[in-house]
Amino acid sequence: MIIDLDALVLAKGSHDDREQGVCLMEAVAWFAGQEHTDHPPCVSPVLAAFGRSWNDALPDDQRHILKPFIPLLPGTAGDGHELARSYLAVDWLAREHAPAFLALTPALIPHADALRALSPLRDARAVQAAKPALAAAGDAAWGALAPTAAALQDSAIGLYRAMISPGGAS
Repeated sequence: MIIDLDALVLAKGSHDDREQGVCLMEAVAWFAGQEHTDHPPCVSPVLAAFGRSWNDALPDDQRHILKPFIPLLPGTAGDGHELARSYLAVDWLAREHAPAFLALTPALIPHADALRALSPLRDARAVQAAKPALAAAGDAAWGALAPTAAALQDSAIGLYRAMISPGGAS
């Protein structure tokens, strides 16, 4: 069966069958003529994991940006590039993704800048050298978020109690 990629609508999450919708990886399996799954064996595990996460993180009206990758992903499993892909993902998470979120909190901007300034994380030696900066940023982020997390926990306790007894009876 041929898929009309222009008409295809990608959906969040996994689906029991194609009638319920398809996520990026389910569309790739379909395109490759494989059984319906969001873990197609023809796709690199690193690319598949990243694709599933990206698919589910995108808003419905933006998920279409993933469609051009559908014909590119089959055949990437076992092609010898897993380690390089892994380092590319780690590098992006450490030097781009994490700093973008850290920079949203003024007190964490120096940590965001420190992560952006890391050398590219292309091998184990570079990752090892980056560990102190990554750990410092993580510790600072948890420290900055601790009061908010504690307040949310208290709020969640109150909510849970209210949900157990919605009418106010105890």
